[in-house]
This record gives sequence, structure tokens and C-alpha cells, in this order.
Amino acid sequence: MNSKLRILAAILPAVLLLDVITKRWALGTLSNGRRMEILDGLVPLTLAFNRGAAFGISIGNDPRWFFIPVTILAMGLLAVLFVQSETGDRVKVVSIALILSGALGNLVDRVRWDRGVVDFIGPIDLGFMHWPIFNVADSAITCGAVLLGISFWREERTRAREQASEAEAAACPKGSRPVSSDEASPGTETTPGG
Repeated sequence: MNSKLRILAAILPAVLLLDVITKRWALGTLSNGRRMEILDGLVPLTLAFNRGAAFGISIGNDPRWFFIPVTILAMGLLAVLFVQSETGDRVKVVSIALILSGALGNLVDRVRWDRGVVDFIGPIDLGFMHWPIFNVADSAITCGAVLLGISFWREERTRAREQASEAEAAACPKGSRPVSSDEASPGTETTPGG
């Protein structure tokens, strides 16, 4: 098994199991309007069902039949990106594994019932806004998306450096080297034999 598959095999079951266990706990403990707080009240735990997209954005009366195929399509595209990723690019491999794991966790909720995805962490008061209620799968998706963005940014920087090096090499005739500013300064010209 190559290192990419080992990373996926470690992350996917861990995130999925943690997501399922915490959602089951939330359904059993926080139902009937019960609410808890952790970290000295900084993080409230409130059971909610999200039938819409991220942050509760609603799409129609029964959006699960929209989100199920969209999620499956997105997971397919991520799988292709995973296969195409370089074995040594651990940031990209971990990021895709996190996003796939979170997407699968929320997909399980959408498939099993029409109540929506089980959310229970939050809302968190940031002082200027309340961060919406989320779950473990959402956290994995968010962390994975941030890491994937970093991976793409690093790739772009590397590509830009390589193109600059190629352009510099193409500008110099083969076998010559760039002239330094000291060599090109006026007054240092020499004449043959002189």
C-alpha cells in the first residue's frame, strides 16, 4: 500500500467514526431543547438539523435530493484529484482525505433521513457575529479546504519560479552566462592587446 492510501486509510475511518459517535451522542443528550456548554461556556452545544448547504443556506423544500448527487459528484472529483496528487505532497493528500471524510460523514445523514445533517457545536459568539452550528464532519471539510488552498498556493509559487528560471535560461544564449552589473559597468572596457 502506498503512502497516499495509508494516509487516507488512517484519516477517513477516524473522522467518520468520530463524526458518527459525536452525532449519536448529540441526538441522545441534546434532544428536547437541552443545551450544554464546554470550555467555560465559550462553546455551547446545541442540537440542530441542517437541511440546507453550509451555514444553513436553504435550497428548496427538500434539498437532500439536490445535495446527495452533488456530494457524490464532488467526492468523485476529489478522488480523481487524490489519485493525480504527488505521493510526496502530503499537504494535498491529507487535505483531500479530510474533505472526503467530512463529505462522507454528512452524506450519511442526508441518505438516512430527511431531517438533515446533525449539527451540535455552537453557535459560537465571536463578538461581532455568531458562528453557525457545525459538526465534526464540517470541521474536517473546513480544515481540509484550508490545507488544499495552501497546497494549491505552494504549487502556483513553485510553477512561477520554474517559469521564471526557464525564461531566464531562454534569454541567455546557450553556453553563456548572465553578465553581472560589475562586469557591465562603464569604464572597464578593455581593448584587444591592451
